[in-house]
Amino acid sequence: MIHELDKAAFHKCEPLINDEGHLEVKAVIEGNNPGRVFVDCIDSPRTGLIWLGNHDGFFFIGDEENEVFNNQINEFLNGVIFPEAKKLGLSNFIAIGNHSKWEGTIEKVFVNREMQVSNQKVYTLSTNYKNNNVPFIQEDYKVLKIDKEFYINESDVIDNIGFLHSKISEFWSSPEDFFVMGLGYCIVHQNKIVSLCFSSFVAENVHALDIETIEDHRGNKLGQKAAHCVVNEMVREGIIPYWDCDEANKPSNAVAQNMGLQNHLNYLVYIFPMD
Repeated sequence: MIHELDKAAFHKCEPLINDEGHLEVKAVIEGNNPGRVFVDCIDSPRTGLIWLGNHDGFFFIGDEENEVFNNQINEFLNGVIFPEAKKLGLSNFIAIGNHSKWEGTIEKVFVNREMQVSNQKVYTLSTNYKNNNVPFIQEDYKVLKIDKEFYINESDVIDNIGFLHSKISEFWSSPEDFFVMGLGYCIVHQNKIVSLCFSSFVAENVHALDIETIEDHRGNKLGQKAAHCVVNEMVREGIIPYWDCDEANKPSNAVAQNMGLQNHLNYLVYIFPMD
């Protein structure tokens, strides 16, 4: 039987983590970012499933050859996970293996599901960080650090502060957690946030980056500018940036390479509908 672990017991899954694997897994197990963990055995887990708190994926961890877990996972998804996920507005299950051996197991266990597969790339800091490649942006755009005062927006200077609030709450249990562990920058145009880049998942001294630019302002290198500001501060603080993007997203890959980040990890993402 598959059980859900209490957050206080997440540490029991530390032996299941692939040290060379995904930052999100470490961030949830360390308790830095929200998420839920399901395992084959509460006392001594051998295999587990992590549901990210931002609902952007499910990571399989531990022993990919655990037949007891593998034989029960489809029934568990259908009976427990899918009903809850559908109530949250999700329609697809996104499966990711914390190490490459999981890929064959996922394909075997979910062979009867109509899966789509995509390639993801992770970039991290290299010794060739290119601070001299910071892009030029027009003067009517202002670069501002996301600190507590900016977030609170007591004087109502920012008209769409809800955009920032929703982005932070997507990854963090509270704004306070973000201020303690994360950092970020945004770009403001006529009192509106039009682009931002910030720490989304954090484990030890590694920070995953989330970046978004409002559609009407795309093409002006705003996301690239915000990302450079974030990465530059991370370098000063001894933090390692972690940039995850779809291989097909050429602009995102180009930004990472432009900053001198290097390809660290390639993995497959499996997506199928929650029938």
